Amino acid sequence: MKKSNYIHATAKRLISIAVSAALCFCFSVSTFAGLAPSHGQSAYERSVTEPRGSLGNVSVYVDGVKYGGKAFLHKSVTYVGIREFSMHMGVSSVSWNGNAKTATVSSDSLSVSAKNSALYITANGRYLWAGSGIIIINGTMFVPLRTLCKAFGYNVLWNSNEFAAYITKGEALKSGNSYYDNDSIYGLSRIIHAEASGESLLGKVAVGSVVLNRVANKEFPNTIYSVIFDRKNGVQFTPVANGAINCTPSEDSIIAAKLCLDGATISNKALFFVNEALAQSSWVSDNRKFIVAVGNHKFYA
Repeated sequence: MKKSNYIHATAKRLISIAVSAALCFCFSVSTFAGLAPSHGQSAYERSVTEPRGSLGNVSVYVDGVKYGGKAFLHKSVTYVGIREFSMHMGVSSVSWNGNAKTATVSSDSLSVSAKNSALYITANGRYLWAGSGIIIINGTMFVPLRTLCKAFGYNVLWNSNEFAAYITKGEALKSGNSYYDNDSIYGLSRIIHAEASGESLLGKVAVGSVVLNRVANKEFPNTIYSVIFDRKNGVQFTPVANGAINCTPSEDSIIAAKLCLDGATISNKALFFVNEALAQSSWVSDNRKFIVAVGNHKFYA
């Protein structure tokens, strides 16, 4: 009887140890996941061996002709190889800088640069949003199809029934010098820097989104400058009240402003944001519809 009790007690201890080990492992995995680079931390290199969350290969048609290169879904976004797709579009030169992890596409009328893990590409001085990230799979760089097509001056239509993307010729991409307005960049980048200097690029774009959404909304003034300095219902942005708006914007803030002016947004409904740790009023959270949290800010419609 004593021997049986001993065996029973020993078995219970072994089960307890196994459960504890499993819990520790789960906690370690969870903790590691929490420390992994977030979506907006483009300084980290992301290199994946397979398209995570992929729903399979995508059929792509360029002016009615099926594209023979690789195309797949990653984070619900269609991706193509930058070299393979660019060559298909008639570009003869695609170079790779291994140290900078950057691909450069060059032709007589187009210059595109894409860096691994970045959230945008540059094209003729324009900053085009690639919010799902630029990735490398087995040594090949893949870029969101829509972003790359915008650089080439093509439109993309998605057919969910066919699981296919149809690409047609659109307007040629204007250069950054002719597209961007310097006053808009200056004003938008200043409010972005004053409100989100410590945020990721995604966090900066989120703040810029609010300003441009207000410009487009009939309840607010219709220019960037007038939105920033709007005093209809009191000062709208704290940096205007405390003078922080008179800052020198960082390079990232200027890039974020250009991305926003080129269509980057977290939501076209976001009209308010608040840092609850610093806010002196709960009016926004009490009265507006929550959309998303990015970094230290929460955004509301």
